Amino acid sequence: MSATLQSAFANRTLGDIAASLPGAAAIFRRHKLDYCCGGGANLAEAAQYKGMNLEAVEDELQAAAALALPVPAPQAADDLIDMIVGRFHEAHRRELPELIRLARRVEAVHRDHPLAPHGLADLLERVRTELEDHMAKEEQILFPLLRQGGHPMIAHPIAMMLAEHDDHGVHLREIERLTGEFTPPDGACNTWRALYVGGRKLADDLVEHIHTENNILFPRFTG
Repeated sequence: MSATLQSAFANRTLGDIAASLPGAAAIFRRHKLDYCCGGGANLAEAAQYKGMNLEAVEDELQAAAALALPVPAPQAADDLIDMIVGRFHEAHRRELPELIRLARRVEAVHRDHPLAPHGLADLLERVRTELEDHMAKEEQILFPLLRQGGHPMIAHPIAMMLAEHDDHGVHLREIERLTGEFTPPDGACNTWRALYVGGRKLADDLVEHIHTENNILFPRFTG
């Protein structure tokens, strides 16, 4: 790739790239580049921190750009908030109780297995409690203010949500550690496999949820 094409990505933030280039989020997830909580870092900085080959990542992004359809016009804030609530909030509320049930069963039945995810159910319970509190604050306080066009003091509640997003990111990394990045051992039962399939979906949804708020919704009211 030419230096000109490389620089088009190197100095852009991960959040901006993920928000504007279809397929970029999947590339970042594959390379474990944090484009949600760490979305303010530019690609060159993030690659250097991870000890990665910047040009190789940019080659993948350029390939995605060549295949991408034109990016549609940004959604209205009301439509974006409705999407966040329906696509992410409702999914978290619907899926976490079942994941907790599955985790408790796997931990109990396979407690002697060296790869059993001990502590996962308790961690998912904590994630559920903290997410419920977080989403309630958004739906009852922050989102109504955003629907009204913002507020002179809107930066404060947004900063609180950003800090909580960072906490969610810490929990997500611990979930990935406990599950071996959602890789069931050979011979794992169907319950164990279902737990990790559901866990991976939760992780992907949570990353996309945080990214959508941090890098698309919130900047409209703080920039």
